[in-house]
Amino acid sequence: MSARILVVDDIQTNVMLLEERLKAEYFEVLTASNGQKALDVVASMQVDLILLDIMMPGIDGFETCARLKQDPRSEHIPIILVTALDQPSDCIKGLQAGADDFLTKPINDFQLITRVKNLLRLKVLTDELRMRSETARAIGGRLGVPEDTATYEARASILFVEQNVSVQETVARALEPIADTMPLSDPRAAIFETAERPYDIVLIGSRFVDVDPLRLCSQIRSLERTRYIPIIYLAEPDDHGRVLRALEIGVNDYAFRPLELNELIARCRTQIRKKRYDDQLRASLHQTLELVITDALTGLHNRRYLDGHLPNLVKHAINQERPLSVVMADIDRFKAINDRYGHAAGDEVLREFAYRIRTCMRGTDLACRYGGEEFVIIMPDTDIQTAAAVAERFRRSIEVKPFTIAAHKQHIQVTASMGLAALSNIHETTEVLLRRADIALYKAKVNGRNQVASEAA
Repeated sequence: MSARILVVDDIQTNVMLLEERLKAEYFEVLTASNGQKALDVVASMQVDLILLDIMMPGIDGFETCARLKQDPRSEHIPIILVTALDQPSDCIKGLQAGADDFLTKPINDFQLITRVKNLLRLKVLTDELRMRSETARAIGGRLGVPEDTATYEARASILFVEQNVSVQETVARALEPIADTMPLSDPRAAIFETAERPYDIVLIGSRFVDVDPLRLCSQIRSLERTRYIPIIYLAEPDDHGRVLRALEIGVNDYAFRPLELNELIARCRTQIRKKRYDDQLRASLHQTLELVITDALTGLHNRRYLDGHLPNLVKHAINQERPLSVVMADIDRFKAINDRYGHAAGDEVLREFAYRIRTCMRGTDLACRYGGEEFVIIMPDTDIQTAAAVAERFRRSIEVKPFTIAAHKQHIQVTASMGLAALSNIHETTEVLLRRADIALYKAKVNGRNQVASEAA
């Protein structure tokens, strides 16, 4: 794993020792002798991780960390605070400043490298989410950066999988100020528990008689519903091999026994904050992408989505040798509705039209607003005869009940014409398929509107 790491310390000997150790792992190392110089370096070039000493003249490590985390250009860079301090107040102050991890002097080589590599691995995942958000914004969405700070302050929920009841009680008491802790002695039940309830963290002990705790970690990480829950592994003293294996299978953090409770609280706080940030980013990204592919007026998928998804449906139908049909629908005399009642009334008709289409759709059907008053309904695994019956149901749902124009307090009759085409051969393109449906729609219009017509292959 290659990365650029910034080491910030006012004592040159400390800088040289960290630089030598990191370069031995093939990291590129930058250095700064104080907080202001660190801010200048980050502002001028890409930095992937920062090792930041707390006790420095001028701007100390806490203030430097806070400034970096408050800047949108650097807030995503992991920061490890390096300190000789071990008081609870210092850990809390570091967390409030936004630190991602802690190392205590004298620095242990194993912890230095494992924590650096682990934070860089997790940063890759967050960077991917941020990049997708930027892409979504570029194609018409909005940036999905979390802004709900109240979420970060909410009380957390932690699952503690540990066979020793005394340890369960001790840890639960220590975590009580920040979280409700659910103790669980049976690791086999942990998978079901995490899948059923929305935990912020899972703590997994290492002392089980018949169960490998790392297998439990692997199972939690591999399931879709539990994939993003942070896991902290409580390892045996200096069991470096198990810790390395745990990190390889996706554990987020670790602590060695005997547990230093202040350190555990600090690590839990960090994981809670990071999870909530990533959860909001992921949810916002999903919402952004939904906006990009959804027609704002009708709530149906838009043409951008149709253009991207229909080729996949066609390819799947061809590969599986299954039928696929397309209906192109058009509201009859829609311009006259706009001219007589206004565009706001026309929008009401479009929304109601889309609603009626949705209520008639089968689970596998896909409806999209193609443009203006035209709609496309894709029917996978549907032959031409079945598609004709479904299209007729669509048509009748439009005709049978008048549409309400709220502003004018009246009801109007609306009808629709529909053109139908089915996938004809393995070489047919989506463009040809849609063109044939459009030709069929034109036939329905010419023959008197308010009907379903099909176009032969």
